Amino acid sequence: MSLLGGIRPPITVLSVLLLALAGFTAFSLGTLHEDRLPQAVLTSQQHFAEDGAIALRASLDESVTDLNRAASLFSTGATVAPDAVLDRIGSVYQKWRGTAVVEIASGRLLAARGENLPLTAVDRSGLSREGGLAPRMVTLANGETRLLTLSLLDWKDQPQQLLVASSSLRFPGISLGNFRSIAVVGADGTVLSTDGIPEPEMVLTDLQRADVKRDTKQLASFSRTAARKARAHPLTVKEPGSGGFPGVSGSLTGGQWGGERAAAGYARLAGPEPGVGTHATSLELTVVAMVNVAQNPARTSDAFAGLALAAALLLVGALVVALLVATVQRPLISLFLESRRLTRGDLTRPVTVPRGAEAARIAAALERLRGHLMDGRTADRATAAPPARARRRRTGARTLLAVCAVLLLAWCAPLGLLVNRAGDDVVVPQQLVNDQRERTDTLNDRIRRALNEGQADLLSVASLMDKDTSPQHMATVLERTAQEHLRYGSLYVLDPDGKALAQAGGHPRAPFGKGPRKEPVTLYDGAKEPVIVATAEIPGREGAAVVGEFRIDFLNSLLKRPGLGEIRVVDAKHRVIGSNSGYRAFEKLDDERLDALVTGSALKVGMSPRPGSILYRSGGDHVIAAAAPFVGGGAAKPLDWTVVSWQSAKGLAIHEYSLQNRTVLAGLLGLAVGAACLGWLQVVVVAPLRELARRAEALAGGDRRTVLYPRHHDEVGAVTRSLEIIRQQLQLQQHQRKQAGGAPSDPAGRN
Repeated sequence: MSLLGGIRPPITVLSVLLLALAGFTAFSLGTLHEDRLPQAVLTSQQHFAEDGAIALRASLDESVTDLNRAASLFSTGATVAPDAVLDRIGSVYQKWRGTAVVEIASGRLLAARGENLPLTAVDRSGLSREGGLAPRMVTLANGETRLLTLSLLDWKDQPQQLLVASSSLRFPGISLGNFRSIAVVGADGTVLSTDGIPEPEMVLTDLQRADVKRDTKQLASFSRTAARKARAHPLTVKEPGSGGFPGVSGSLTGGQWGGERAAAGYARLAGPEPGVGTHATSLELTVVAMVNVAQNPARTSDAFAGLALAAALLLVGALVVALLVATVQRPLISLFLESRRLTRGDLTRPVTVPRGAEAARIAAALERLRGHLMDGRTADRATAAPPARARRRRTGARTLLAVCAVLLLAWCAPLGLLVNRAGDDVVVPQQLVNDQRERTDTLNDRIRRALNEGQADLLSVASLMDKDTSPQHMATVLERTAQEHLRYGSLYVLDPDGKALAQAGGHPRAPFGKGPRKEPVTLYDGAKEPVIVATAEIPGREGAAVVGEFRIDFLNSLLKRPGLGEIRVVDAKHRVIGSNSGYRAFEKLDDERLDALVTGSALKVGMSPRPGSILYRSGGDHVIAAAAPFVGGGAAKPLDWTVVSWQSAKGLAIHEYSLQNRTVLAGLLGLAVGAACLGWLQVVVVAPLRELARRAEALAGGDRRTVLYPRHHDEVGAVTRSLEIIRQQLQLQQHQRKQAGGAPSDPAGRN
């Protein structure tokens, strides 16, 4: 018999799979506990730390790029005095706490702005080596950490000069909300900077001072643990193809007090793409975000429900298997034995008629064929039941399979539609709603800062041009800027009459008009897709300006944040400008609730808009939504944009939804097992058995010419081969009678 064919393998596999499914159901539902701190909250803290790592990495790399580009642009022109260099840089960028120019050969300080820099920490002799200009962290006398960024100023016939800028390891635009703290941690677990924890010099009550001390201690503990865990390789801590944050990240839980537990997320600085390192990633920094979360008062388990469903499946499975064995397997094996007996020449006993319509029809045909082989003994033939009568009294194999399918469906369907369904009483932790708001606000600030930085880059380029700058030199500067910053789709210089003096990148999409726009950053909506235009006036060349058009893909790339769901950037008219998923440019938000949320967040509260979040409950579908309007200064502030995000709570690791998902999974697995095994039986056994019944009745009725070929090497195939042998024996008997000159003795009267 074939290992994959026959009646036994599908029934055996069905038994094993149903038993395994019962164990899976009991284990999956029985081990699902409602923890006091839901997994969704821990995952949200992990995403919060990832946002902080992305923002910090982008800020540090942008600082290095800006300083290098400014030094390169200065070096390509005429010699500029050190004080003038720092003045121009300071007028364009306000990101550095201090800047200085040092003569490399002598170490003499030529100019300085802002706070005093620890220049003695810079080894001037190693600047010429590979990596000698890499950013480095230094510790000041007061214990604060600074990041020093280095670049070279190199003019002909002038000694080489070192341009140095210092910045603090602070998070740009991270929205912490209430009672959250965030820290930058070194490779050894040392806390380099913190936000969200009150400073010691602040006036606090004794209770507040105790809370600050406890939070500081807990954050330090989290930092040491996170630094140790962050040393792992990203490929060893994530499933292949999981996507999301390209670096190492995770979540931690700490001590509890007053009904709250400390939860933290950590993320190591990683490049924009997996395996791609940057200046910031070489610093081996880790971001840790901590918040105290209220715990659920009790924990519940669904062990009884899992055991009850598993017991019900075992009962249904036993009934299905017993029905298949009694009505399909045993009758078919009986037919196999009876047909083998007849082919061996044992014609003394009548053929036993088993249960089942097809089996009874084949057995009746065998009995008639036995009589033919016995040369028409009427007494023996009378013992066989008529085929038509057997067909009326018996239930077909297809009907039995349908009954088995209904029994399995009776267990599977309720699991997918009725059992453990999450309703309107699902408890969505308030921390998730708060995190959606804060993360959306952080993303909003990142977009605004990206546009501000882009316009600041144009200001830096414009500061190196004057009325005497040739178009060829302008084109060279624009080409270099376009290569260093991929945010621009096109760059060009316009004169007061709207004529392009120089151009780099793609073809401009925004119309020039009579001259450059007056707004530093504006939106042109006359094209098929949004065109964001930044303008920087050239000093000393009145009416002329450097213009840059941002790529819309650059804006959309900033919106790729896991755990925030759908994200849209809308303008003051609620038209979609950017998205993290497919969208049509300038389409409206298709949800009135989101429109109302955007409108409400833009309303003035005091003197400025505020981000907002809400939990929508509708028909068992809970949606967490948040909106954050542009706030803060910069060239992009007049755009009056709003970032809105929303996601269904069904995709979060909340107990009720996890229980529903596992229950539905068990039901779907049951459907798959039933469909596979019963379909296997239908194809391999039932369909060939019905065809065999028709051919056996035709053979018993006198059809001696049709050859019977077995489909499979199984029980049905064995019965088919036996019938073919009987057909050949009858043909031989008929041929022998003709040769002996005797009359035909076919009971049906046919030759």
